[in-house]
Amino acid sequence: MKILFNSPIKYCILFIAFFSFGCDTLIKPSKEKLNEDAKNNQAYLTLAQTKKIIKTGDIITRTGNDFTSECLRKLCRRNTSYSHCGIASIENDSLFIYHALGGDWNPDQKILRESLEKFGNPLENRGIGIFRLTLSDSLKNGLANCAQNFRSQGIEFDMAFDLKTDNKMYCAEFVAKTIEKASKMAIKIHKSRIDSLEFIGVDDIFLNPASQKITQLIY
Repeated sequence: MKILFNSPIKYCILFIAFFSFGCDTLIKPSKEKLNEDAKNNQAYLTLAQTKKIIKTGDIITRTGNDFTSECLRKLCRRNTSYSHCGIASIENDSLFIYHALGGDWNPDQKILRESLEKFGNPLENRGIGIFRLTLSDSLKNGLANCAQNFRSQGIEFDMAFDLKTDNKMYCAEFVAKTIEKASKMAIKIHKSRIDSLEFIGVDDIFLNPASQKITQLIY
């Protein structure tokens, strides 16, 4: 039987073929997508397990996978492993990371208090690092308290990266000044320099002699 172009049967066949192809495309994700999902799920599980070893006062670093993070890593003069850092604080059995962040990620520009899962989100980062300072427990608690106080003051992100101002701070500056204030200058953070610009890089924090590497996660 010859099927005419305008035959309802032909339209039906074309519709079924189109629908089947569309469903096959939607229902069967690519092998690459399945592998990526499995990788992310494993990263979340590992992050959850690692969360158990973090203590108040630990320095948490991360490696962002965006262009801005790549640029910030290049500012590190000795070790470009990480692009951002914050301070851990356990409050009523909940872990939070205090960190200074600017740009579209933080519209009001003020110091953030976020869960480890958000801070180290595998979808936005290549991994995290955990470092511990050689301080007494009381000083480590003081470190967290100092970070909380800076946040309560409404300190905003410093887009000028100016170490001379304390009313605005960028990420490594926030962590460095918190450490120095809480330790009463027992720990002094090294400053990097590019030409006339003096600044603190993320590596100046975790490469400090008083900083001990606990672990590193690479997603």
